[in-house]
Parts: sequence; structure tokens; C-alpha cells
Amino acid sequence: MPGLVRQLFPECRWQMPATTPPTLYLTFDDGPIPEETPFVVEQLARFNAKGTFFCVGDNLRRHPTVARLVLEAGHRLANHTYHHISGWSHPRAHYLRDVAQCQELLSALQPEARPLLRPPYGRITPPLARELNRTHQLIMWDILTCDYDPDFAPEACLATALRLSRPGSIVVFHDSLKASRNLRYVLPRYLEHFAERGYQFAAL
Repeated sequence: MPGLVRQLFPECRWQMPATTPPTLYLTFDDGPIPEETPFVVEQLARFNAKGTFFCVGDNLRRHPTVARLVLEAGHRLANHTYHHISGWSHPRAHYLRDVAQCQELLSALQPEARPLLRPPYGRITPPLARELNRTHQLIMWDILTCDYDPDFAPEACLATALRLSRPGSIVVFHDSLKASRNLRYVLPRYLEHFAERGYQFAAL
């Protein structure tokens, strides 16, 4: 993400501090769904990895059992709005209601003082970010795997993710049907690659 964009959104976290041992922060957007989320949980368990799942509220409503599976495995749930809407194309009041509707479901599953929120598509305005920062920690990323792109070959997706990752990276995958082909190829190989090099994988 260009540095200028980061400067416009000082409320947002784009990466985590580097630590010893080196740590990566894997995040999964758009679930939970029964077709892909259990696969992610299974792969993370193989490497004693923890992740953060940015949930679409309507998927939480439809698949609460899958959401509980994520929590029972020790991962964190977070807000990705109720209808996966863009902060650029929806009025402020509409967007805030959508965030609150998702948060209501999340709070019933995972009470917490200051929840996490990732704006869908990363699209949010500076005034909206400032307002939401009062109640949520806004999470962006420094690596977008583009696993959802049907024109991005799995091998290229993996190679790009491996090349760009560094200690403290917040990495975006998607537990969605659209990302399934790349996710199922990339995630286990990505985990294995960095686990062999002494990295840990932590939730935000």
C-alpha cells in the first residue's frame, strides 16, 4: 500500500512491529462459510497457527456453527460489515448501521472492549475512519494475496505472497468460494514455508 495512503489514515494499522521470533499475522476475509472456513481452521491447526477472521455479518447470521468452530480453535473474529459494503459509495449513517449490525452478532459470540474492523475493499474515507476509530481498531494490511483473482495463477499467488512477506506483516487471504482455488493451493504451502524458517503465526 503506498505510503501516502497510509499517511491519510493514521487511525488504521497496516502492519505489526517486528518481533523475535518473527511473526506473521494471517487474516481471512468474507467468511465464515462451511465450504472454506473449516479448511482454513484445519490448515492453521497443522502449524499451531492463530489467525483473525474478518466476518461478513450476513455470513455470521447464516453460519453461526462455523463461527463457533473458529473461536473454539483459538482464533479471533472481527468485523467486515454486515453486507460487505464500500465506505466510498454508501452514506455515513448507512455504513455505520451496517458496522453496528455486524458487531451485534460478533459481540454475542465474542465480547471484547475494542473490536477490530476491516473496511471491505479497504475503502473508507478519512472522516469515517476517525469516527469508527472511537469504537474499533481499524485493520488494513501490508500484503494482499489477491487469492480471489481468477486470473492470478495459484503458483504466482504463492510466489508473490512469499516474496513480499516480512516479520510483522498483516496478510490478507479470503475464506470465500471465489478464492477457493488459490486459497487451497497457497495457504498450506505458505504456512509450511514460514514455519520451516522459524516464524510464528498470531492473531491480531
